[in-house]
Amino acid sequence: MLQQTRVAAVVEHYGEFLKRFPTVDALAEAPEAAVLAAWSGLGYYRRARSLHAAAKEIVQSGGGRFPKTAEEWLELPGIGKYTAAAIASIAFGEARAVVDGNVERVLGRVVGERLSATEVWDRAQGLVSARRPGDFNQAMMELGATVCLPQQPKCLLCPVNKLCRTRGALPAEGAATRQKKAKWHCALDCHDGKIFLTQRAAGESLMPGMWELPRIADEHAPPWMKLRHSITVTDYDVRVARMAAPKGTRGRWVPVARLTEIPLTGLTRKILRRSGVI
Repeated sequence: MLQQTRVAAVVEHYGEFLKRFPTVDALAEAPEAAVLAAWSGLGYYRRARSLHAAAKEIVQSGGGRFPKTAEEWLELPGIGKYTAAAIASIAFGEARAVVDGNVERVLGRVVGERLSATEVWDRAQGLVSARRPGDFNQAMMELGATVCLPQQPKCLLCPVNKLCRTRGALPAEGAATRQKKAKWHCALDCHDGKIFLTQRAAGESLMPGMWELPRIADEHAPPWMKLRHSITVTDYDVRVARMAAPKGTRGRWVPVARLTEIPLTGLTRKILRRSGVI
């Protein structure tokens, strides 16, 4: 959950997710729709689908036994090099270094130059503690997250500042990717304790199978609510009208009391919360 999502947004979801799926068996046996519903609001839903698939493989192929090494974790759906190393080192004590953006920044400043992906992993592996690899990795990530900051690093508070060659200064990186701008107009039709929703096609590249408010043309009605929402590299100017969906729109009426049982897009959940529906 913490990959590509802020801690503040994860905390509540994490607790609720564990209540719904307290064991790997419970997660493996759950319908995908239930898993996506519990994940709703965190975005990047491919992570939830991969987590679900990994749980199934652990139960069906591994007899419910969790892998212990990074190499074994890498064989599961959705598990990359970073996640495999983090689990293996923190949960099972394998001497595997973890590299995220924070660790990469710390190591780059210590050696005084920007490192390639291969170089930063090699250097991290050369430093990782064989005795306490999990603590070492967490300390490195925490150092980058709280002290060795991207802007205005707290060098005077750094416990390893004597090892640093740059005191925060590194050659400038390339220009950041510019966010795209787009408009999103949708209809909010809610009455008698039900709301009309449409489902994104299974073949959609973004959030397939998720449920959302029906889209409308911008000239259909004046906006009842305005808000902004970002999805990956696009910032959306969102306008919500209180009206029925255009004639012919395929969807279904969902009882408000059952909205927690279906996977809603993050934008839809945001609109329903701001409108007081949930």
